[in-house]
Amino acid sequence: MSRLTTLETPSSVRVTAIIAAGGSGRRVGGSVPKQLLEIGGTTLLQRSVEAFRSHPGVGEVIVAVPPDLLAAPPRWLEGVRNVRLVAGGERRQDSVAQAFAAVAADVEVVLVHDAARPFVTSDVISRAIRGAVAHGAAIAALPVTDTVKRVAREVIVETLPREEIFLAQTPQAFRRDVLGAAIAAGRMTETATDEAMLAERAGHRVHVVAGDSANVKITSAADLERARGQLRTPAAAGRVGVGYDLHRLVEGRPLVLGGVTVPSERGALGHSDADVVCHAVTDAILGAARAGDIGQHYPDTDPRWKGASSIALLKEIVALVRGRGLAVENVDVVVILERPKIGPHRADIQARLAEALGIDEGRVSVKGKTNEGVDAVGRGEAIAAHAVALLTRD
Repeated sequence: MSRLTTLETPSSVRVTAIIAAGGSGRRVGGSVPKQLLEIGGTTLLQRSVEAFRSHPGVGEVIVAVPPDLLAAPPRWLEGVRNVRLVAGGERRQDSVAQAFAAVAADVEVVLVHDAARPFVTSDVISRAIRGAVAHGAAIAALPVTDTVKRVAREVIVETLPREEIFLAQTPQAFRRDVLGAAIAAGRMTETATDEAMLAERAGHRVHVVAGDSANVKITSAADLERARGQLRTPAAAGRVGVGYDLHRLVEGRPLVLGGVTVPSERGALGHSDADVVCHAVTDAILGAARAGDIGQHYPDTDPRWKGASSIALLKEIVALVRGRGLAVENVDVVVILERPKIGPHRADIQARLAEALGIDEGRVSVKGKTNEGVDAVGRGEAIAAHAVALLTRD
């Protein structure tokens, strides 16, 4: 029996997400599986994976993919942390079962999501996790608004009470033991449309949490075109984010700015390499994407980030927002430091940032300022940086 109680919060629970992407998905048309089709320059699969990878409550993402994709993974997965691929099966429930077998033993809640729902939001994911913690099993779903008829041979048999009818979405979330029982039921049954159905057959009550009307499933060519049109709307054209960082200066530490080690008697003190430029830019990008902040993604309480390269982490965040269909348009940074002067190193810093961001150097600006002797920065005891980032639809 799970140790979870209804009093626990998602942040205290170990969570893994399974992305079901093992099918051929040919109904949409095209020469590749549906999950590898692009909207806004990013595949459905990448968007779905990044939605869960970027969620602060999800520790790992396991993706069930066709065997040929497992043999030749997409390039965007190179160097991505906390994402694993497994071979999918013939049926959806087989793919989920094979991914479930790869879930770590200490994971308490498992999410199952369809790769063909690329617009799932962090709020929906959080609601599903809370639902599983409280009830054992929960799915995101929407109430119907139209009158519902049951029809046989083109004749209405009955009118169903629409207040009892909901349209199921994903993610579907389960305590580990509940999903294990559902998967066992799936081995002894015909094809099921989702894991909630299998959990019901295994004797578990499945609760409903609020879904999202934007969390659509791409099934047909018309669905795909509507999704592409949604990303072309002017309202989603540009997003601006602001970032800020400050670190104390101490002896015996290198001074790293934008991935460039600048000659200095003192460097910034921090858990990672304390690169204030990269930290400010990272927070600006995350802010523009509404994807949390650097502390959520790389907490200084986690030993994995001890001495980490901040420009490498910045590259990960750029990949994350690309998974949401966003691209960095330009970045402007102000570094506040009494000494050494930034000017001689500006070109190198701009070049390294541009490389990490995947944009031309002409779209990156770095400026150096002093604080005129005011406060800790002005006294040379600290370094600070401000950044502004503009993101556009990819």
